[in-house]
Order: sequence, then structure tokens, then C-alpha cells
Amino acid sequence: MATPGLQLAPTRLLDSSCSLEKTLHCSCSFRGTPTPSVWWRVGVAPVVMNRTGFRVTSTTLGPWANSTIHLTKPPETGTSLLCEGRNPEGTHALTILLKSGRSSLVAQTFMKGLIRGVFYGAIGVTLFFLCLVPLIVKHIRMKQAKKIAAMKAEKSPKIRARQRLETSLRPKEPGKSRVTPSPDQQILDPSPQTSRKSRIN
Repeated sequence: MATPGLQLAPTRLLDSSCSLEKTLHCSCSFRGTPTPSVWWRVGVAPVVMNRTGFRVTSTTLGPWANSTIHLTKPPETGTSLLCEGRNPEGTHALTILLKSGRSSLVAQTFMKGLIRGVFYGAIGVTLFFLCLVPLIVKHIRMKQAKKIAAMKAEKSPKIRARQRLETSLRPKEPGKSRVTPSPDQQILDPSPQTSRKSRIN
């Protein structure tokens, strides 16, 4: 019942939170005049103090009422948890949708596996490219060598033709002229022995 002289106020939810440590626990804080009472429901079933798997602690201070529920076992996926504060002036409730710790564990395991897969995949791709680089360099060098050889092969006929042309255009060196007397000149020119005989006669 309300204390005389106090202004009545309906129940209002001031704060709520959930955290997972060793177990999952959720808290709700209500304010109202008179002081609200707090009730918990899992699904549609109200939580009683001695219910297996749940533990409820509540405190009140003036118009404030705080209540915390501890889940001693992991909830099933999709389980709804209802926190309700009520007094004669009104009721205020909050519904919390719970997820199974197993599903979150599966998700964490999947994410860890995905991260590891990406990491090892990146290492594998890096090693593959490191092994592939020497082959690419060797292939490029072979192509360049073939290209250079082809260019040399194209230039060699032109060089030979140029050398032949230069050789043919060079002036010939003048050789020593040799005059061979004709037979008539040999007959007409008297030899020294013939002239001596004519004088004796």
C-alpha cells in the first residue's frame, strides 16, 4: 500500500541489461510509487524461486526495485525472457529474446575457421606466386633472347650486302706496268754482236 503523503506513480522500467560470464544473467530496474514488485517469465511460465535452472535475486530501495535472474544452464535458442514490474498504478514489462550459447559457440568456431582459412589461403597464394616468379622471369628472358636473335638474323644479310657494296666501290690500286717488246722491235734493233761483225767485214 502507498504511504500517506506520497504521490502515486505508475511503474516505469529504468534500466535493463544482460551479460554472459560463467552463466547468463539479466537485470531489470523499475521505479514507481508504491514500490513495484518484479516478476520473471520464461516463455509463458512464471519463474518461481525454486525452479531448476534459474535463480532470482531482488532488492528494493524506496521507489526503486531491482531484480536479477541467473540462468544456471544454457537456454534454448529462441527462448523469450520477460521481466515485468507492477504496482497498483500500472505495469511495465520488457521481453528479452535469448540465444543458445551453443549457437554462439558454433558461430565463433565458424568465424575462427574462416579466418584461419583466409590466412592460410593467403600464405598459399603468396608461396605459389613466389615459385611462379622465377618461371615468368625465365620465360621473359627466353622471349627477349629469341627476339634479339631474330633481329640479328635480319640485320646480317643487310650487313653482308653493305660490305659487298663497299668492297665493289673501292678504287683498285695501280699496279706496276711491264712493257714486253714485240717481235718486230727485236728484229729491227741490231744487237751489239751483229754490229761488230759488219765492221770487220
